[in-house]
Amino acid sequence: MPVPVTPPSFVVARNPDPDSSLPYLIRVPVGGDPLVLKAGDRWPRTAKVYCHRAPRWPDDAEVVDEVPVRTCTRRGPAIDLVLARPRENRSQLVFTRLRGDREAIFWQTARTTRQARPGLRVPTRRASGWPTLPVLVDTRERYPYRFTRLSTTTERRALAVGDYGVESDGEVVAAVERKSLADLAKGLVDGSISYQLAALAGVWRAAVVVEARHAELYKLERVRKGFVPDLLARVQVRYPTVPIVFCETRPLAEQWVYRFLGAALAEALAQESPPDDGSVWDNGATVSRPGGRGRRPGSPGRPAEEGRGSAGQGAG
Repeated sequence: MPVPVTPPSFVVARNPDPDSSLPYLIRVPVGGDPLVLKAGDRWPRTAKVYCHRAPRWPDDAEVVDEVPVRTCTRRGPAIDLVLARPRENRSQLVFTRLRGDREAIFWQTARTTRQARPGLRVPTRRASGWPTLPVLVDTRERYPYRFTRLSTTTERRALAVGDYGVESDGEVVAAVERKSLADLAKGLVDGSISYQLAALAGVWRAAVVVEARHAELYKLERVRKGFVPDLLARVQVRYPTVPIVFCETRPLAEQWVYRFLGAALAEALAQESPPDDGSVWDNGATVSRPGGRGRRPGSPGRPAEEGRGSAGQGAG
């Protein structure tokens, strides 16, 4: 009989330091050693809460709140925290740098992020702030994207997987496979796409982009309606780490590939070293990090600092 696993808890206590302007301590169970922070409030209800690292959790802490954790996962410069309670259960800790290279930590929710930026949509031509994004293009891609008017450099290379990719320290950290509607349908029917998705799943971040609308799958000739969409649903369930994205036109697909690769490379470079056990808490189980990547990838260069100082960046 399996031994029941007790989930870790998120704990809030009063800060015993009378000289601190942050009245609370929070203990976040991420990795092997919990993260202990001083915090300006018990929960980010109306505004983002400023936090600062604390040296340790006091032995005689005056606990004011303790809640079991559903998931607590580090994702690049942020920690996603989901608590096992019906309300006030989803939040995010965002780590950023201020002027003078000072660390700043903001505890926020989707609600407080919306309040801080009501209706704001900031368009940008650069993918994740990259001045120039170095993109690898597979030599077998007959009619590759040219990324016209996009800030990229391209290099033709025989890629082990995918048609487009980006690398760090000589290792491909993200790859995208391009498909026309006909290619996708053929691969689903004959089963060959499963092998491609299995290979893509071995890359740290990967996706398939389809130059068509999803609705067109229901208009295919010489197959029963719903047959190909059903096959698509099966492979999406089987390979959940490789999204299949439909873009209506080739230019839109090109834009999506550019921004996906830029975001993936920026995220890879932002990944901090994992905890000692290389795992995170997720639904009561110890789960390995995606792709088994435990180290921080090296950098061929970093994105421009445009927008990277905002505490709202990274909010889901």
